[in-house]
Amino acid sequence: MNIPLNKYIDHTLLKAVATEEDIKTLCKEAMDYDFYAVCVNSCYVPLVKECLKDSRVKIASVIGFPLGASSTYSKCQETMDACKNGAEEIDMVINLGLLKSHKYEECQGDIKAVVDTAKEYGGHVKVILETCYLDDQEIVKACELSKAAGAAFVKTSTGFGTDGAKPHHVKLMRDTVGEDMGVKASGGIRDLDAALSMIEAGANRLGVSAGIQIINEYNNKEKDL
Repeated sequence: MNIPLNKYIDHTLLKAVATEEDIKTLCKEAMDYDFYAVCVNSCYVPLVKECLKDSRVKIASVIGFPLGASSTYSKCQETMDACKNGAEEIDMVINLGLLKSHKYEECQGDIKAVVDTAKEYGGHVKVILETCYLDDQEIVKACELSKAAGAAFVKTSTGFGTDGAKPHHVKLMRDTVGEDMGVKASGGIRDLDAALSMIEAGANRLGVSAGIQIINEYNNKEKDL
């Protein structure tokens, strides 16, 4: 690893039933473990900004989550709102219907509109591909469209699909985008072995809710060496 393991982690809580107290706890944990970012639904961005005001933990907000099927206009409005409220990173869900319909220009345009909106506020975008619904050829195409649209990252999953991140998909994404873009693995990464397998495959960010367990497992392993 080129960076400490904790700096790979976006400490994530996206459940519909997450309360304000849950979000406050998430932020405290992120500060305690010095994670890279906190990732939340957009309604909680103002609260997260307040909680993290004295820290270097970044704020990420999901957009068009979890289906990606909302209109481009609504994605842009949600992005603008999140960025105005303090989000520095935007994790948007790709429009899978457009991708699978081979409407590539429209799909790329949807991404680019969000990218351009985020850039107005100094933010950058991760495009969630939801790889469990895509074959390898579709994953490659989605990566190409995301790169052409100016996104900073491609990301495997929402964590709400039929499956999460797979090392094979992470490697395919890394091979497609090269070193110019980030690759974020998310969904189903619950232990150290899974986290390290994603990093080995090419991920340079991990979206996890089990970040504390992963770091504690790593620290305990280091002590035993």
